[in-house]
Amino acid sequence: MTRFSLRQYLQDNAAWLGAGVLLTFLSSFGQTFFISIFAGNIRAEFGLGHGAWGGLYSLGTTVSAIVMIWAGGLTDVFRVRVLGPAVLAGLAVAAVAMAVNSWLVLLPLVVFLLRLFGQGMSVHLAQVAMARWFIVTRGKALSIASVGYAIGEALLPLAFVAAMAFLDWRWLWVLSAAVVLMGIPVLTRLLRQERTPQSLADAYSATGMQGRHWTRKDALFHPLFWFMAPTILAPSAFITAFFFHQVHLAQVKGWEHIELVALFPIFTGVSLIGMFAAGWALDKWGTARLMPFYQIPIAIGFVIAGMTSSIGGALIAMIFLGLTVGANNTLPSAFWAEFYGTRHIGAIKAMATAFMVLGSAIGPGLTGILIDTGIPLSTQFLWIGGVFILVCLSAKIGITRAMRSF
Repeated sequence: MTRFSLRQYLQDNAAWLGAGVLLTFLSSFGQTFFISIFAGNIRAEFGLGHGAWGGLYSLGTTVSAIVMIWAGGLTDVFRVRVLGPAVLAGLAVAAVAMAVNSWLVLLPLVVFLLRLFGQGMSVHLAQVAMARWFIVTRGKALSIASVGYAIGEALLPLAFVAAMAFLDWRWLWVLSAAVVLMGIPVLTRLLRQERTPQSLADAYSATGMQGRHWTRKDALFHPLFWFMAPTILAPSAFITAFFFHQVHLAQVKGWEHIELVALFPIFTGVSLIGMFAAGWALDKWGTARLMPFYQIPIAIGFVIAGMTSSIGGALIAMIFLGLTVGANNTLPSAFWAEFYGTRHIGAIKAMATAFMVLGSAIGPGLTGILIDTGIPLSTQFLWIGGVFILVCLSAKIGITRAMRSF
């Protein structure tokens, strides 16, 4: 798009795009990169070791993935204007619960609420809305909406770590809840006129393969879904594991932790580049050509991370990781809409989101167990690189078979 047309596009769609950005930004308070800031405080407060905290975290995250299968389908029933404030209210309650909870037995429940309303529903709602509201410019809309997540990832950890010097960690969770609550009236105002009301859903629905409106049951009984499931689970599992074990990684590589953390803004910047490049590319070529190949950079990144012993090598690795992570914020959501249609996109993508959340539960636990059994992260990263090549192959086979249905 030219500069003028892009400006016009943003002006014409500012309210709906702004709602997407707001939802993905506020999802930060339920994301691993934010919760992990308080890992030391939580472990000290409840007397937990690394393994016990990781286990509780995985438990809460896994249950949230299961609930997402049902909760995600609500986006096909309720408007974003109705469901969005409810999701944000739930996230605010979860943040307050983390601030006031002093019972170990309730900690998995608190994690479950943070993950369900933050990582799960806030992101899911934003992505489903963009996929449904925009058709010709779906890629651009998904990319722009995902900027909120990137902003949160770049700014919130630094801001809240700095704030720990002045405020108790529990008060920071109260502050988080306040920020989320302030987002509710903003979201309501942005969506005073929702783009696609439920009553007009049929008129605005785009069909998928075979010119059909696929239901979730139809999708689950179609081979393509299962060929594509690894493309959702793998990035979530192993990127989460990468950041979850960042302190250990720095130790075994002989780096200062701050040296590794200093690379995170670069990672976020590259992710933004990958995100917008993927959005532009899918509007031009469609997801079928892109999905089998966009995870090749992350495979290269993990191999480099496994082999390098220098912080410069870590920088190169994170650049490759960031390219795929950015594209991953855009391509899969558009893929489900393109191949299965948009009438039931909420229910179908809820299953995909459940796989994503499940992956974020499996990754840290699996890699942690392998570390405890004596398999170093460097070796695991080489294996993970191979896993992503297999994921690309799976996507290629599934899409090649499915394209015969168009």
